[in-house]
Amino acid sequence: MGRIVDLCGEIAAAAEEGPEGLVLAPDMWDRLREEWKDDEIEDALSLVRDSLMLGELVESADSLSARLVEVLGGYGDARSFKQLEEGEAVIGIEAVGQLARRVSRLEEILDAYRDGGAPDRTAFLGLQHRLAEYGIEDERDEDPIPRRDDDDDDEDN
Repeated sequence: MGRIVDLCGEIAAAAEEGPEGLVLAPDMWDRLREEWKDDEIEDALSLVRDSLMLGELVESADSLSARLVEVLGGYGDARSFKQLEEGEAVIGIEAVGQLARRVSRLEEILDAYRDGGAPDRTAFLGLQHRLAEYGIEDERDEDPIPRRDDDDDDEDN
């Protein structure tokens, strides 16, 4: 296993971005062929390419998910959710419920890959709670955010 890791490290250091993805210069191929078969070099190049693509995918998904958490969280307060319920929002409540469900799962997965902290999910968790109360989302095992006794007072604002 250590040898393939070394090969991947060499390829990652030497590979350049080409029109078809990562490529190795001919002199690098020649040097690697001294120790490796072509199919081993190709496999290692594929591993490096996949690793880089996964990194880009995670970065893009993280950015998109953070933005969706922010946008969907805008429906987490009582007034905005009421507009959603009454069909006065720009997007329908069913679409918000579907997006919230998918973003929630994406957030769970991204937590394993993030280098930094997660976005502030307070408003988003409030939306999930309201969707559950509305009947679109199932309640979680536990309340996603602690509720205060005066939480219903938000509806007067």
